Amino acid sequence: MKKSRTIRWILLVLAVALAGYYGWYRFHGAESSATAQKSAPKAPPIRVSIASVEKADFPVYLTGLGAVQAFNTVVVRTRVDGQIDKIAFQEGQSVNQGDLLAEIDPRPFQAALDQAKAKKVQDEANLANANLDLQRFTKLGEFATRQQTDTQRSTVAQLTAQIAADEAAISNAQTQVDYTQVKAPISGVAGLRQVDLGNIVNASTQTGIVTITQIEPIAVIFTAPEEQLPYINEAQAVNPLKVVAITTDGKKPLAEGKLAVVNNQVDTTSGTIRLKAVFDNKNHALWPGQSVSTRLLVRTLKDATVVPDDAIQHSTDGLYAYTVNQDNKAELRKVKVSQSIDGRSVVEEGLTPGQQVITGGQFKVQPGSLVSTAVASSDPTQPKVKQE
Repeated sequence: MKKSRTIRWILLVLAVALAGYYGWYRFHGAESSATAQKSAPKAPPIRVSIASVEKADFPVYLTGLGAVQAFNTVVVRTRVDGQIDKIAFQEGQSVNQGDLLAEIDPRPFQAALDQAKAKKVQDEANLANANLDLQRFTKLGEFATRQQTDTQRSTVAQLTAQIAADEAAISNAQTQVDYTQVKAPISGVAGLRQVDLGNIVNASTQTGIVTITQIEPIAVIFTAPEEQLPYINEAQAVNPLKVVAITTDGKKPLAEGKLAVVNNQVDTTSGTIRLKAVFDNKNHALWPGQSVSTRLLVRTLKDATVVPDDAIQHSTDGLYAYTVNQDNKAELRKVKVSQSIDGRSVVEEGLTPGQQVITGGQFKVQPGSLVSTAVASSDPTQPKVKQE
């Protein structure tokens, strides 16, 4: 009994001691914790870059790949046989229609022309003599037989026809002489020379002397998905659509032109439609055979909500962007993007013009984070950010 009573007293003393310690901790521990929180330094704001949500007209381009094609291409061939006596062009030279390119030995053709001219003179002399005889038979009247008169009149008619044939022969011979001077049929750029000076050329051979390509204007052939065809035709019926040719790396615009032709059938194997755009190409930025990227301006969205592409972030739940409120705290906004090109995106839902979106430093930001903002500068000569 004495032992049991001792144990109870010990337990009671322990309970009182624990209760006293708990009360002391609640009073002094909370006070020390509050003091520690007051003395702990606050987390610094996260530095981010921001940009304004803009309201602007946004061009909707249909992008693709195309190949530059000369507006006209002519393989210049000789039309007569002979030896090349002269090459009158330089490879790569710009030539105008009618410029002399090459000259073939004209002597055989000149001789044929002289012969035809001489034959005409001879026949003209015979015709003059036949006309005199006809006049004599006519003056003789009844002293000349009717047969003689009719025969002489027939001779005059034959010689008249012969002179007409002589004139045709002269024209043909003159044409052959003219063909000895090979001239440019179109204006353009001469390519590599295919035949050297002194060679014999034949009109029957397929090898040309040079190829001329017309590059002012010039064309670009490219394709578009067939589902875009109704929109293209609808817009093209109002005004010719603008087409921009860009280098294949997408960095340098080369030229602006107009859509000229929509092909008359869709390629069923690829589901695309071929299109042809025409460019003035005054600066020769486009060259036949060159590969380019194309942008076809299908329509323009009026008063669209536009943000920089850097503001749009991806997650498993979709697209989102961070905005900065008046307290410089980040707010997460889920967004819906319809168009994107040249570093700008059109937001259909989630943002309104005038808001500030975070474009840099999002990887450190959480909803509610305090941020220090810097605005991106559009002037390349200025620093990239300006502190606010």
